[in-house]
Amino acid sequence: MKTRSIKLYDTYQAKVREFVPIEEGKVSIYYCGPTVYNYVHIGNMRPVVTFDLLQRVMTACGYQVHMISNYTDIDDKIINKALEEKKSEKELSDFYIAAYERNLHDLNVLPLENHPRVSNYIPEIVDFISTIMDKGHAYKADGDVYFSVPDDPDYGKLSKMNVDDLISGSRIECNQAKKSPLDFALWKVTDDQGIKFDTKLGLGRPGWHTECVVMINSYFHKPTIDIHGGGFDLKFPHHENENAQNWAYSGAPLANYWMHVGFINLNNAKMSKSTGNTVLAKDVIAKYGGNVIRYFFLSTYYRSPINFSLEAMETAKAEVDKLQKFSESFQVHFCLMPMDKTDVIFQDYYDEFLGYLADDLNVANAITILEKVIKEGNKALRNSRSTAEQLYKCYNTFSKMIDILGIKFDPKVVCAADKKIYDEYLEVKKNKDYAKSDELREVLMKKGIL
Repeated sequence: MKTRSIKLYDTYQAKVREFVPIEEGKVSIYYCGPTVYNYVHIGNMRPVVTFDLLQRVMTACGYQVHMISNYTDIDDKIINKALEEKKSEKELSDFYIAAYERNLHDLNVLPLENHPRVSNYIPEIVDFISTIMDKGHAYKADGDVYFSVPDDPDYGKLSKMNVDDLISGSRIECNQAKKSPLDFALWKVTDDQGIKFDTKLGLGRPGWHTECVVMINSYFHKPTIDIHGGGFDLKFPHHENENAQNWAYSGAPLANYWMHVGFINLNNAKMSKSTGNTVLAKDVIAKYGGNVIRYFFLSTYYRSPINFSLEAMETAKAEVDKLQKFSESFQVHFCLMPMDKTDVIFQDYYDEFLGYLADDLNVANAITILEKVIKEGNKALRNSRSTAEQLYKCYNTFSKMIDILGIKFDPKVVCAADKKIYDEYLEVKKNKDYAKSDELREVLMKKGIL
């Protein structure tokens, strides 16, 4: 299958670029997953839905997509929460991974190729750090292993941070043992109550910034992947530090394209667990359902911030209700008036729709094409002379489009009893029994058939 041209905004080069895969027809993608010590908030799910959309678009454009996302199951926050709840770190992590995966299911997120856990990659992490030390880009200080940031001539280019400003800034951790205030821990030796591993680096656990880069290298078996990304807040220091380590390890960039998804704000402030300014994803899903949340996310350009509010959710719900009503109208029509199914679509509309999505996920313009198809479909439904081909062309095109957007409706089925009521309604209407037809019409409307 021939691939279609795709353009993506690359954070590293700070511009929209034509996507050129490392391997023709294939794309390797990694986005950072959750640290599993609590229920995720709704802001955590925006990158997930964005990368799910990217996978769907790239697949529709002819690519074989290999996408993974990790679970950080070794972290001080997990250790502290496990101690508080008198559980093992694994018990705690397993519980919140299961809760997160229910969110994925409810949001109709496609299954990923893999969800690697940090705890399964300790030997690879130790070997990775040892190699960087052997190359002279990491060193021991007070038992811990630190990465030497000044060694990387390109440090700061991904996040657009000035190294001199960072050195003098208050964000940098103070530790007299470090050679530079920018240097970050690759391995932390500890005697606390948390999980630790007895390795040649010492009894301890890995630093967060090392975990993802090792899982990427280990899974894809190559120094550079096509696309790496996550939330906007991961750009610095997490992704900057990942990229620096990969340079030290292999001399290559970690990814050819870096994608970052904008914040979700609550009350016009960044949603964050650390500040308590959050709304849990499971609670919003329970109230509105996955389709509404997806539409809410997709209604704003993925790189821009979006403000969560009840008004915004109600607006998204109204739009999703329109889509569902349209879908059900066709399904009811096909149940009541069976006709030969055909796979035809409006190719021009579909190509235009996909073209917008292939232009850095321009959902707003893509939805304008979806709305044109809905308009055509409503006209076809109202016209009693519409052919099966005309009707299916509208419905099939609509279905392909919402599938790429990740919106999914349960099938609408008209049972035999409802079909009988409908046939009776047509008969009394034909005989001009208006009182009876009004009565049956009301019944059919309540059932969503008319």
